Amino acid sequence: MRWSAAMARALYGPHGFFVSGAGPAGHFRTSANASPVLATAVLRLLERVDDVLGRPGRLDFVDVGAGRGELLTGVLALAPTDLRDRLHPVAVELAARPAFLDAVIDWRDAPPAGITGLLIATEWLDNVPLDVVEGDRYVEVDPATGAERAGGPVEPADAAWLERWWPDGPRREVGRGRDEAWAGAVGAVERGLAVAVDYGHLLGERPVGGTLTGFRAGRQVPPVPDGSRDVTAHVAVDAVALAGSAVAGRAYQLMNQRQALRALGADGGRPPISLAGTDPAGYVRALAAASAAAELMAPGGLGDHWWLLQPVGIDGWTWDDGQHVGSP
Repeated sequence: MRWSAAMARALYGPHGFFVSGAGPAGHFRTSANASPVLATAVLRLLERVDDVLGRPGRLDFVDVGAGRGELLTGVLALAPTDLRDRLHPVAVELAARPAFLDAVIDWRDAPPAGITGLLIATEWLDNVPLDVVEGDRYVEVDPATGAERAGGPVEPADAAWLERWWPDGPRREVGRGRDEAWAGAVGAVERGLAVAVDYGHLLGERPVGGTLTGFRAGRQVPPVPDGSRDVTAHVAVDAVALAGSAVAGRAYQLMNQRQALRALGADGGRPPISLAGTDPAGYVRALAAASAAAELMAPGGLGDHWWLLQPVGIDGWTWDDGQHVGSP
C-alpha cells in the first residue's frame, strides 16, 4: 500500500502505535515529556494570549496530539488560580482517555470549533501520514516488513504540491496532508493563537532522500509500518505555515525552539558559581532548571524544533527576536 495508508494504520489503527500501549512517552523523549520547562514556557505564552484577548471569562487551551495529557497536566499544575478557574483545557487525541487524567480536561478526537485562546500542537504534524514519491511514481510499502516497490503515478494535486514545495530530489515526501491538517486546526480558532512545534525543513534545504524514519524504546529504527513503532517524517514548515496563514488571513511567525523558549523566559545557562557559596540548595535547584532548559534548547536536538505561531482574529502579535515573518 502507499505510505500514507500504511502510516495511518500503523499509528492510528485499532492496534496502532499512538492509540495503544504507553503512548509516545513510553518510547522517546519529546519537549512535552522531557521536563517541566515546556509547561512553564507554554503557561507564559497562554498568559500572553489571555492578556491580548482581554482576559475572557472562558479561555480555551487546546493541545492537539496530546499523548496522555502530559503538557496539559503540567500547565494546569502551574497555572495561578484565577487563570485555572477560567481555563477550558482540551486534549485532542485518538487514543482512549487515560483513567488517571484530571476530570477538568476535556478529551476529544478533533479540535472544538470556535476556540478563543491557545491551540498548540507539539510534535503532531510529523505524524500526520504522508506519501513518498520517487520520480513520478508513489512508493508502496509492505506493512509487515517495510519492503518497498514502485507504485502508481503521482496524482495531479500531489504533483502540484511537489512542484511548488519540493521540486528536486530522488525521493520526496508529499506534505499536502500536513498543510490541510494545520489549516483545519487554524480554522478551529476564532480568536487567539495557533502554535505548531516540530522538526522540519524549508524550501531550498529539503533533505536529499527524505526524512522518513522510525522510533521505538528510545532508539531510532527502520520505519516499518507494523504498529510496533513510531513512523515519522519531518515537516515542510514553510508549506504548512502558508496554508495556515491563508486561513487566518494574517501573517505567521517562524522561529526555532531556542528563540521561542528564550522569549518565554527559559534560560539554559549555568547559574553563577558564587550562588553555590551563598545558597547551596538554591544553586542546586537553579542548576537542575538550567540543565532541563538546556536539553530543550540544544542545537542538533530539541532546540532545532521549529515554532510556527499563527495569530487568528487578533492584531499586534509579534516577537522581535530575529524570526522569520511570513504573509498569506
